[in-house]
Parts: sequence; structure tokens; C-alpha cells
Amino acid sequence: MSSQQSTQTMKPATAAKKLGVYLPATPASFQEGVISRAELNELQANPPEWLSELRRNGPHPRPVVAAKLGVSIAGLARGGVTEPLTTEQIEALKQEQPDWLEKERATQAGVRKEAARIKQAKKEKQEKQERPAGRG
Repeated sequence: MSSQQSTQTMKPATAAKKLGVYLPATPASFQEGVISRAELNELQANPPEWLSELRRNGPHPRPVVAAKLGVSIAGLARGGVTEPLTTEQIEALKQEQPDWLEKERATQAGVRKEAARIKQAKKEKQEKQERPAGRG
């Protein structure tokens, strides 16, 4: 039996997703190879200039755009945003405050509030079950 451990690798699309960047905007060398777990960790710990630049200015993938705007990915689609956006475009949307963005932010706030309420209710139920029965 061999005690040598195989190196875990991932496709560029997976690595880009984990790094929060838009794959087509990455260098060809990144898009064409496979990335090991060690390489991903190194990119996260010491991002090269191209990665820092992408994170700072974009174009950003939809999950990042949605997070920066405070809406869901589905909310982006409902608002007609289907393409990656740059940081400048995101800031412009924040300044313009279109109706769809205000509506989707309100929807997202409601979803978060409901999720927090459910989490609190579960916590209280669990605490109630953990308490010993009344003594008397």
C-alpha cells in the first residue's frame, strides 16, 4: 500500500467561485490549468495583482454583485441584471436607486428578518427541551 496522498485539484471555474472572481476575466494561465488546494490557499493568502485588481474593480460574478447590492441572485435577475458588473457599475446602481433595487432590498431584508425569527424560535424550543422538568 502506498502512503502517498494524492493532491486535491479543482477546475478553474471552482477555484474562481471560491475566490469570488469572474472566470472569463482571469488570466488565460488560470483558466486553462487545474488548481491544487495548495495553490488556492496561496492565492487566498497572497493574492497576485490580477486577483486584487479583479476583487477591487471587477467584473464581479453575480453572487458578488448581489452581495454588494444587498439583494438575492434571483432579485438581480428580476431587476434585469444578468451580466457581471464592475465596481463602478455597482456604485452607479447604488446611487441611482432604481425601483427594482429598492424593492429587492426590502424583500431581502424581509427574508433575513424571517430567517432570524425562525432561528430564534428554534433556539428557544431547544432550550425549553433541555431544561429539566419543573420540580415540585
